[in-house]
Parts: sequence; C-alpha cells; structure tokens
Amino acid sequence: MGNEFKSIFGAWTQAIGTVVSAIGSTPFPYVSEQSLTNIDLIGNVMQGTGNALQADEVGEPLEKLGNEIQAIGNSSCVTGIIIDFNEETKQKLIITGNWLQALGGLTVVGDQLKERSNGNQTLILIGNLLQAIGNSLQATSVTYELKDKEIMYGAKGNQGGDTRYTQTLHVSGSWIQAVGSVMCLIGQLKEES
Repeated sequence: MGNEFKSIFGAWTQAIGTVVSAIGSTPFPYVSEQSLTNIDLIGNVMQGTGNALQADEVGEPLEKLGNEIQAIGNSSCVTGIIIDFNEETKQKLIITGNWLQALGGLTVVGDQLKERSNGNQTLILIGNLLQAIGNSLQATSVTYELKDKEIMYGAKGNQGGDTRYTQTLHVSGSWIQAVGSVMCLIGQLKEES
C-alpha cells in the first residue's frame, strides 16, 4: 500500500471511527446500552486502525509518534470495553486510553506548529486540538463517573453525583473529537490534492 494512499485511508478510517464512537456514546431512546457499547467498540477499533495506518506512513517523527500514541490509546479503550475485568478496571483503562489519545493529538499538534502554515495545515492543527480537547473531556467524564460510583458504593459517603453532567461531558467530548477528526481528514484531503 503506497504511503499517500495509506495515510488517506487511515484518515478516513479514523474519521469514520470517531463518528461511529460518538454515536455509540450518545444515548438514544429504545437503543440498549449494550448496543451502544458495541457501536462505541467498533468506532474505537476503527480509530485505532486509522491511527496505526497513519503512523505506518513515512513522515515527520512527531506526527508518527503522535499517531502511534493515539493508536495505543484506542487499544486501551478497546481493552476496557471487551475484556471481562471488574467495572473499576474497565473504567481506568478507558480513562488511560482517552488521555493517551489526547497526548497523541497534542504531539501531532507539536509537529504541525513547526511546519510552515497554510490553510490546510491550520485545518489539521485545529482538528488535532479539537480531538485532544474531546478526548480530555471523555477522560474527565469517566473519572467523574468512577468517583461517583465510589461515593455511591464505597465508604466515602452515601450520595451519588449528577450522572447527567458526566454523561453530557462524555457525549460532548465524543462529538468534539469527531468534529476534529473530520477537520483533519478534510485538511489532509486538500493537502494531498
């Protein structure tokens, strides 16, 4: 597979994956939680595959490293979803995965900042920033959710937090990441043409 094709195919796969994952993170009436989790899983697998394809492209070292870190982050999220760990371990894997994706996105931003800027580069830069922000919001929401469960079921108190807030934070982060990923795809398509 040629490097240019691999990079474009990876960008498409990642963008579609982030949108699929955002759909899986959004509660819909009459759609079971398990169905949404399965959709989120498919999205994370697609994102990781897209990031890995982009990392495999011969390119700038920081961009390559950033995509590798993002792929590892997606793998951590996938592990947290599919392996039968206790709920706390699953959530910690998802938190770690989202923070790694955010770190990978910021690493790519570092590469973009050192390059000479044009309209397409700016679109990719903003897209990667949005992805990092979205992943950070998702990691924060799962952290809050984990703390709420500790409060509800642990010895730290007898009141749970506001689950609507954490859900809104998670859904917002998912869609912000999806918008950022689509912006990166558009910028990359324009840059390659």
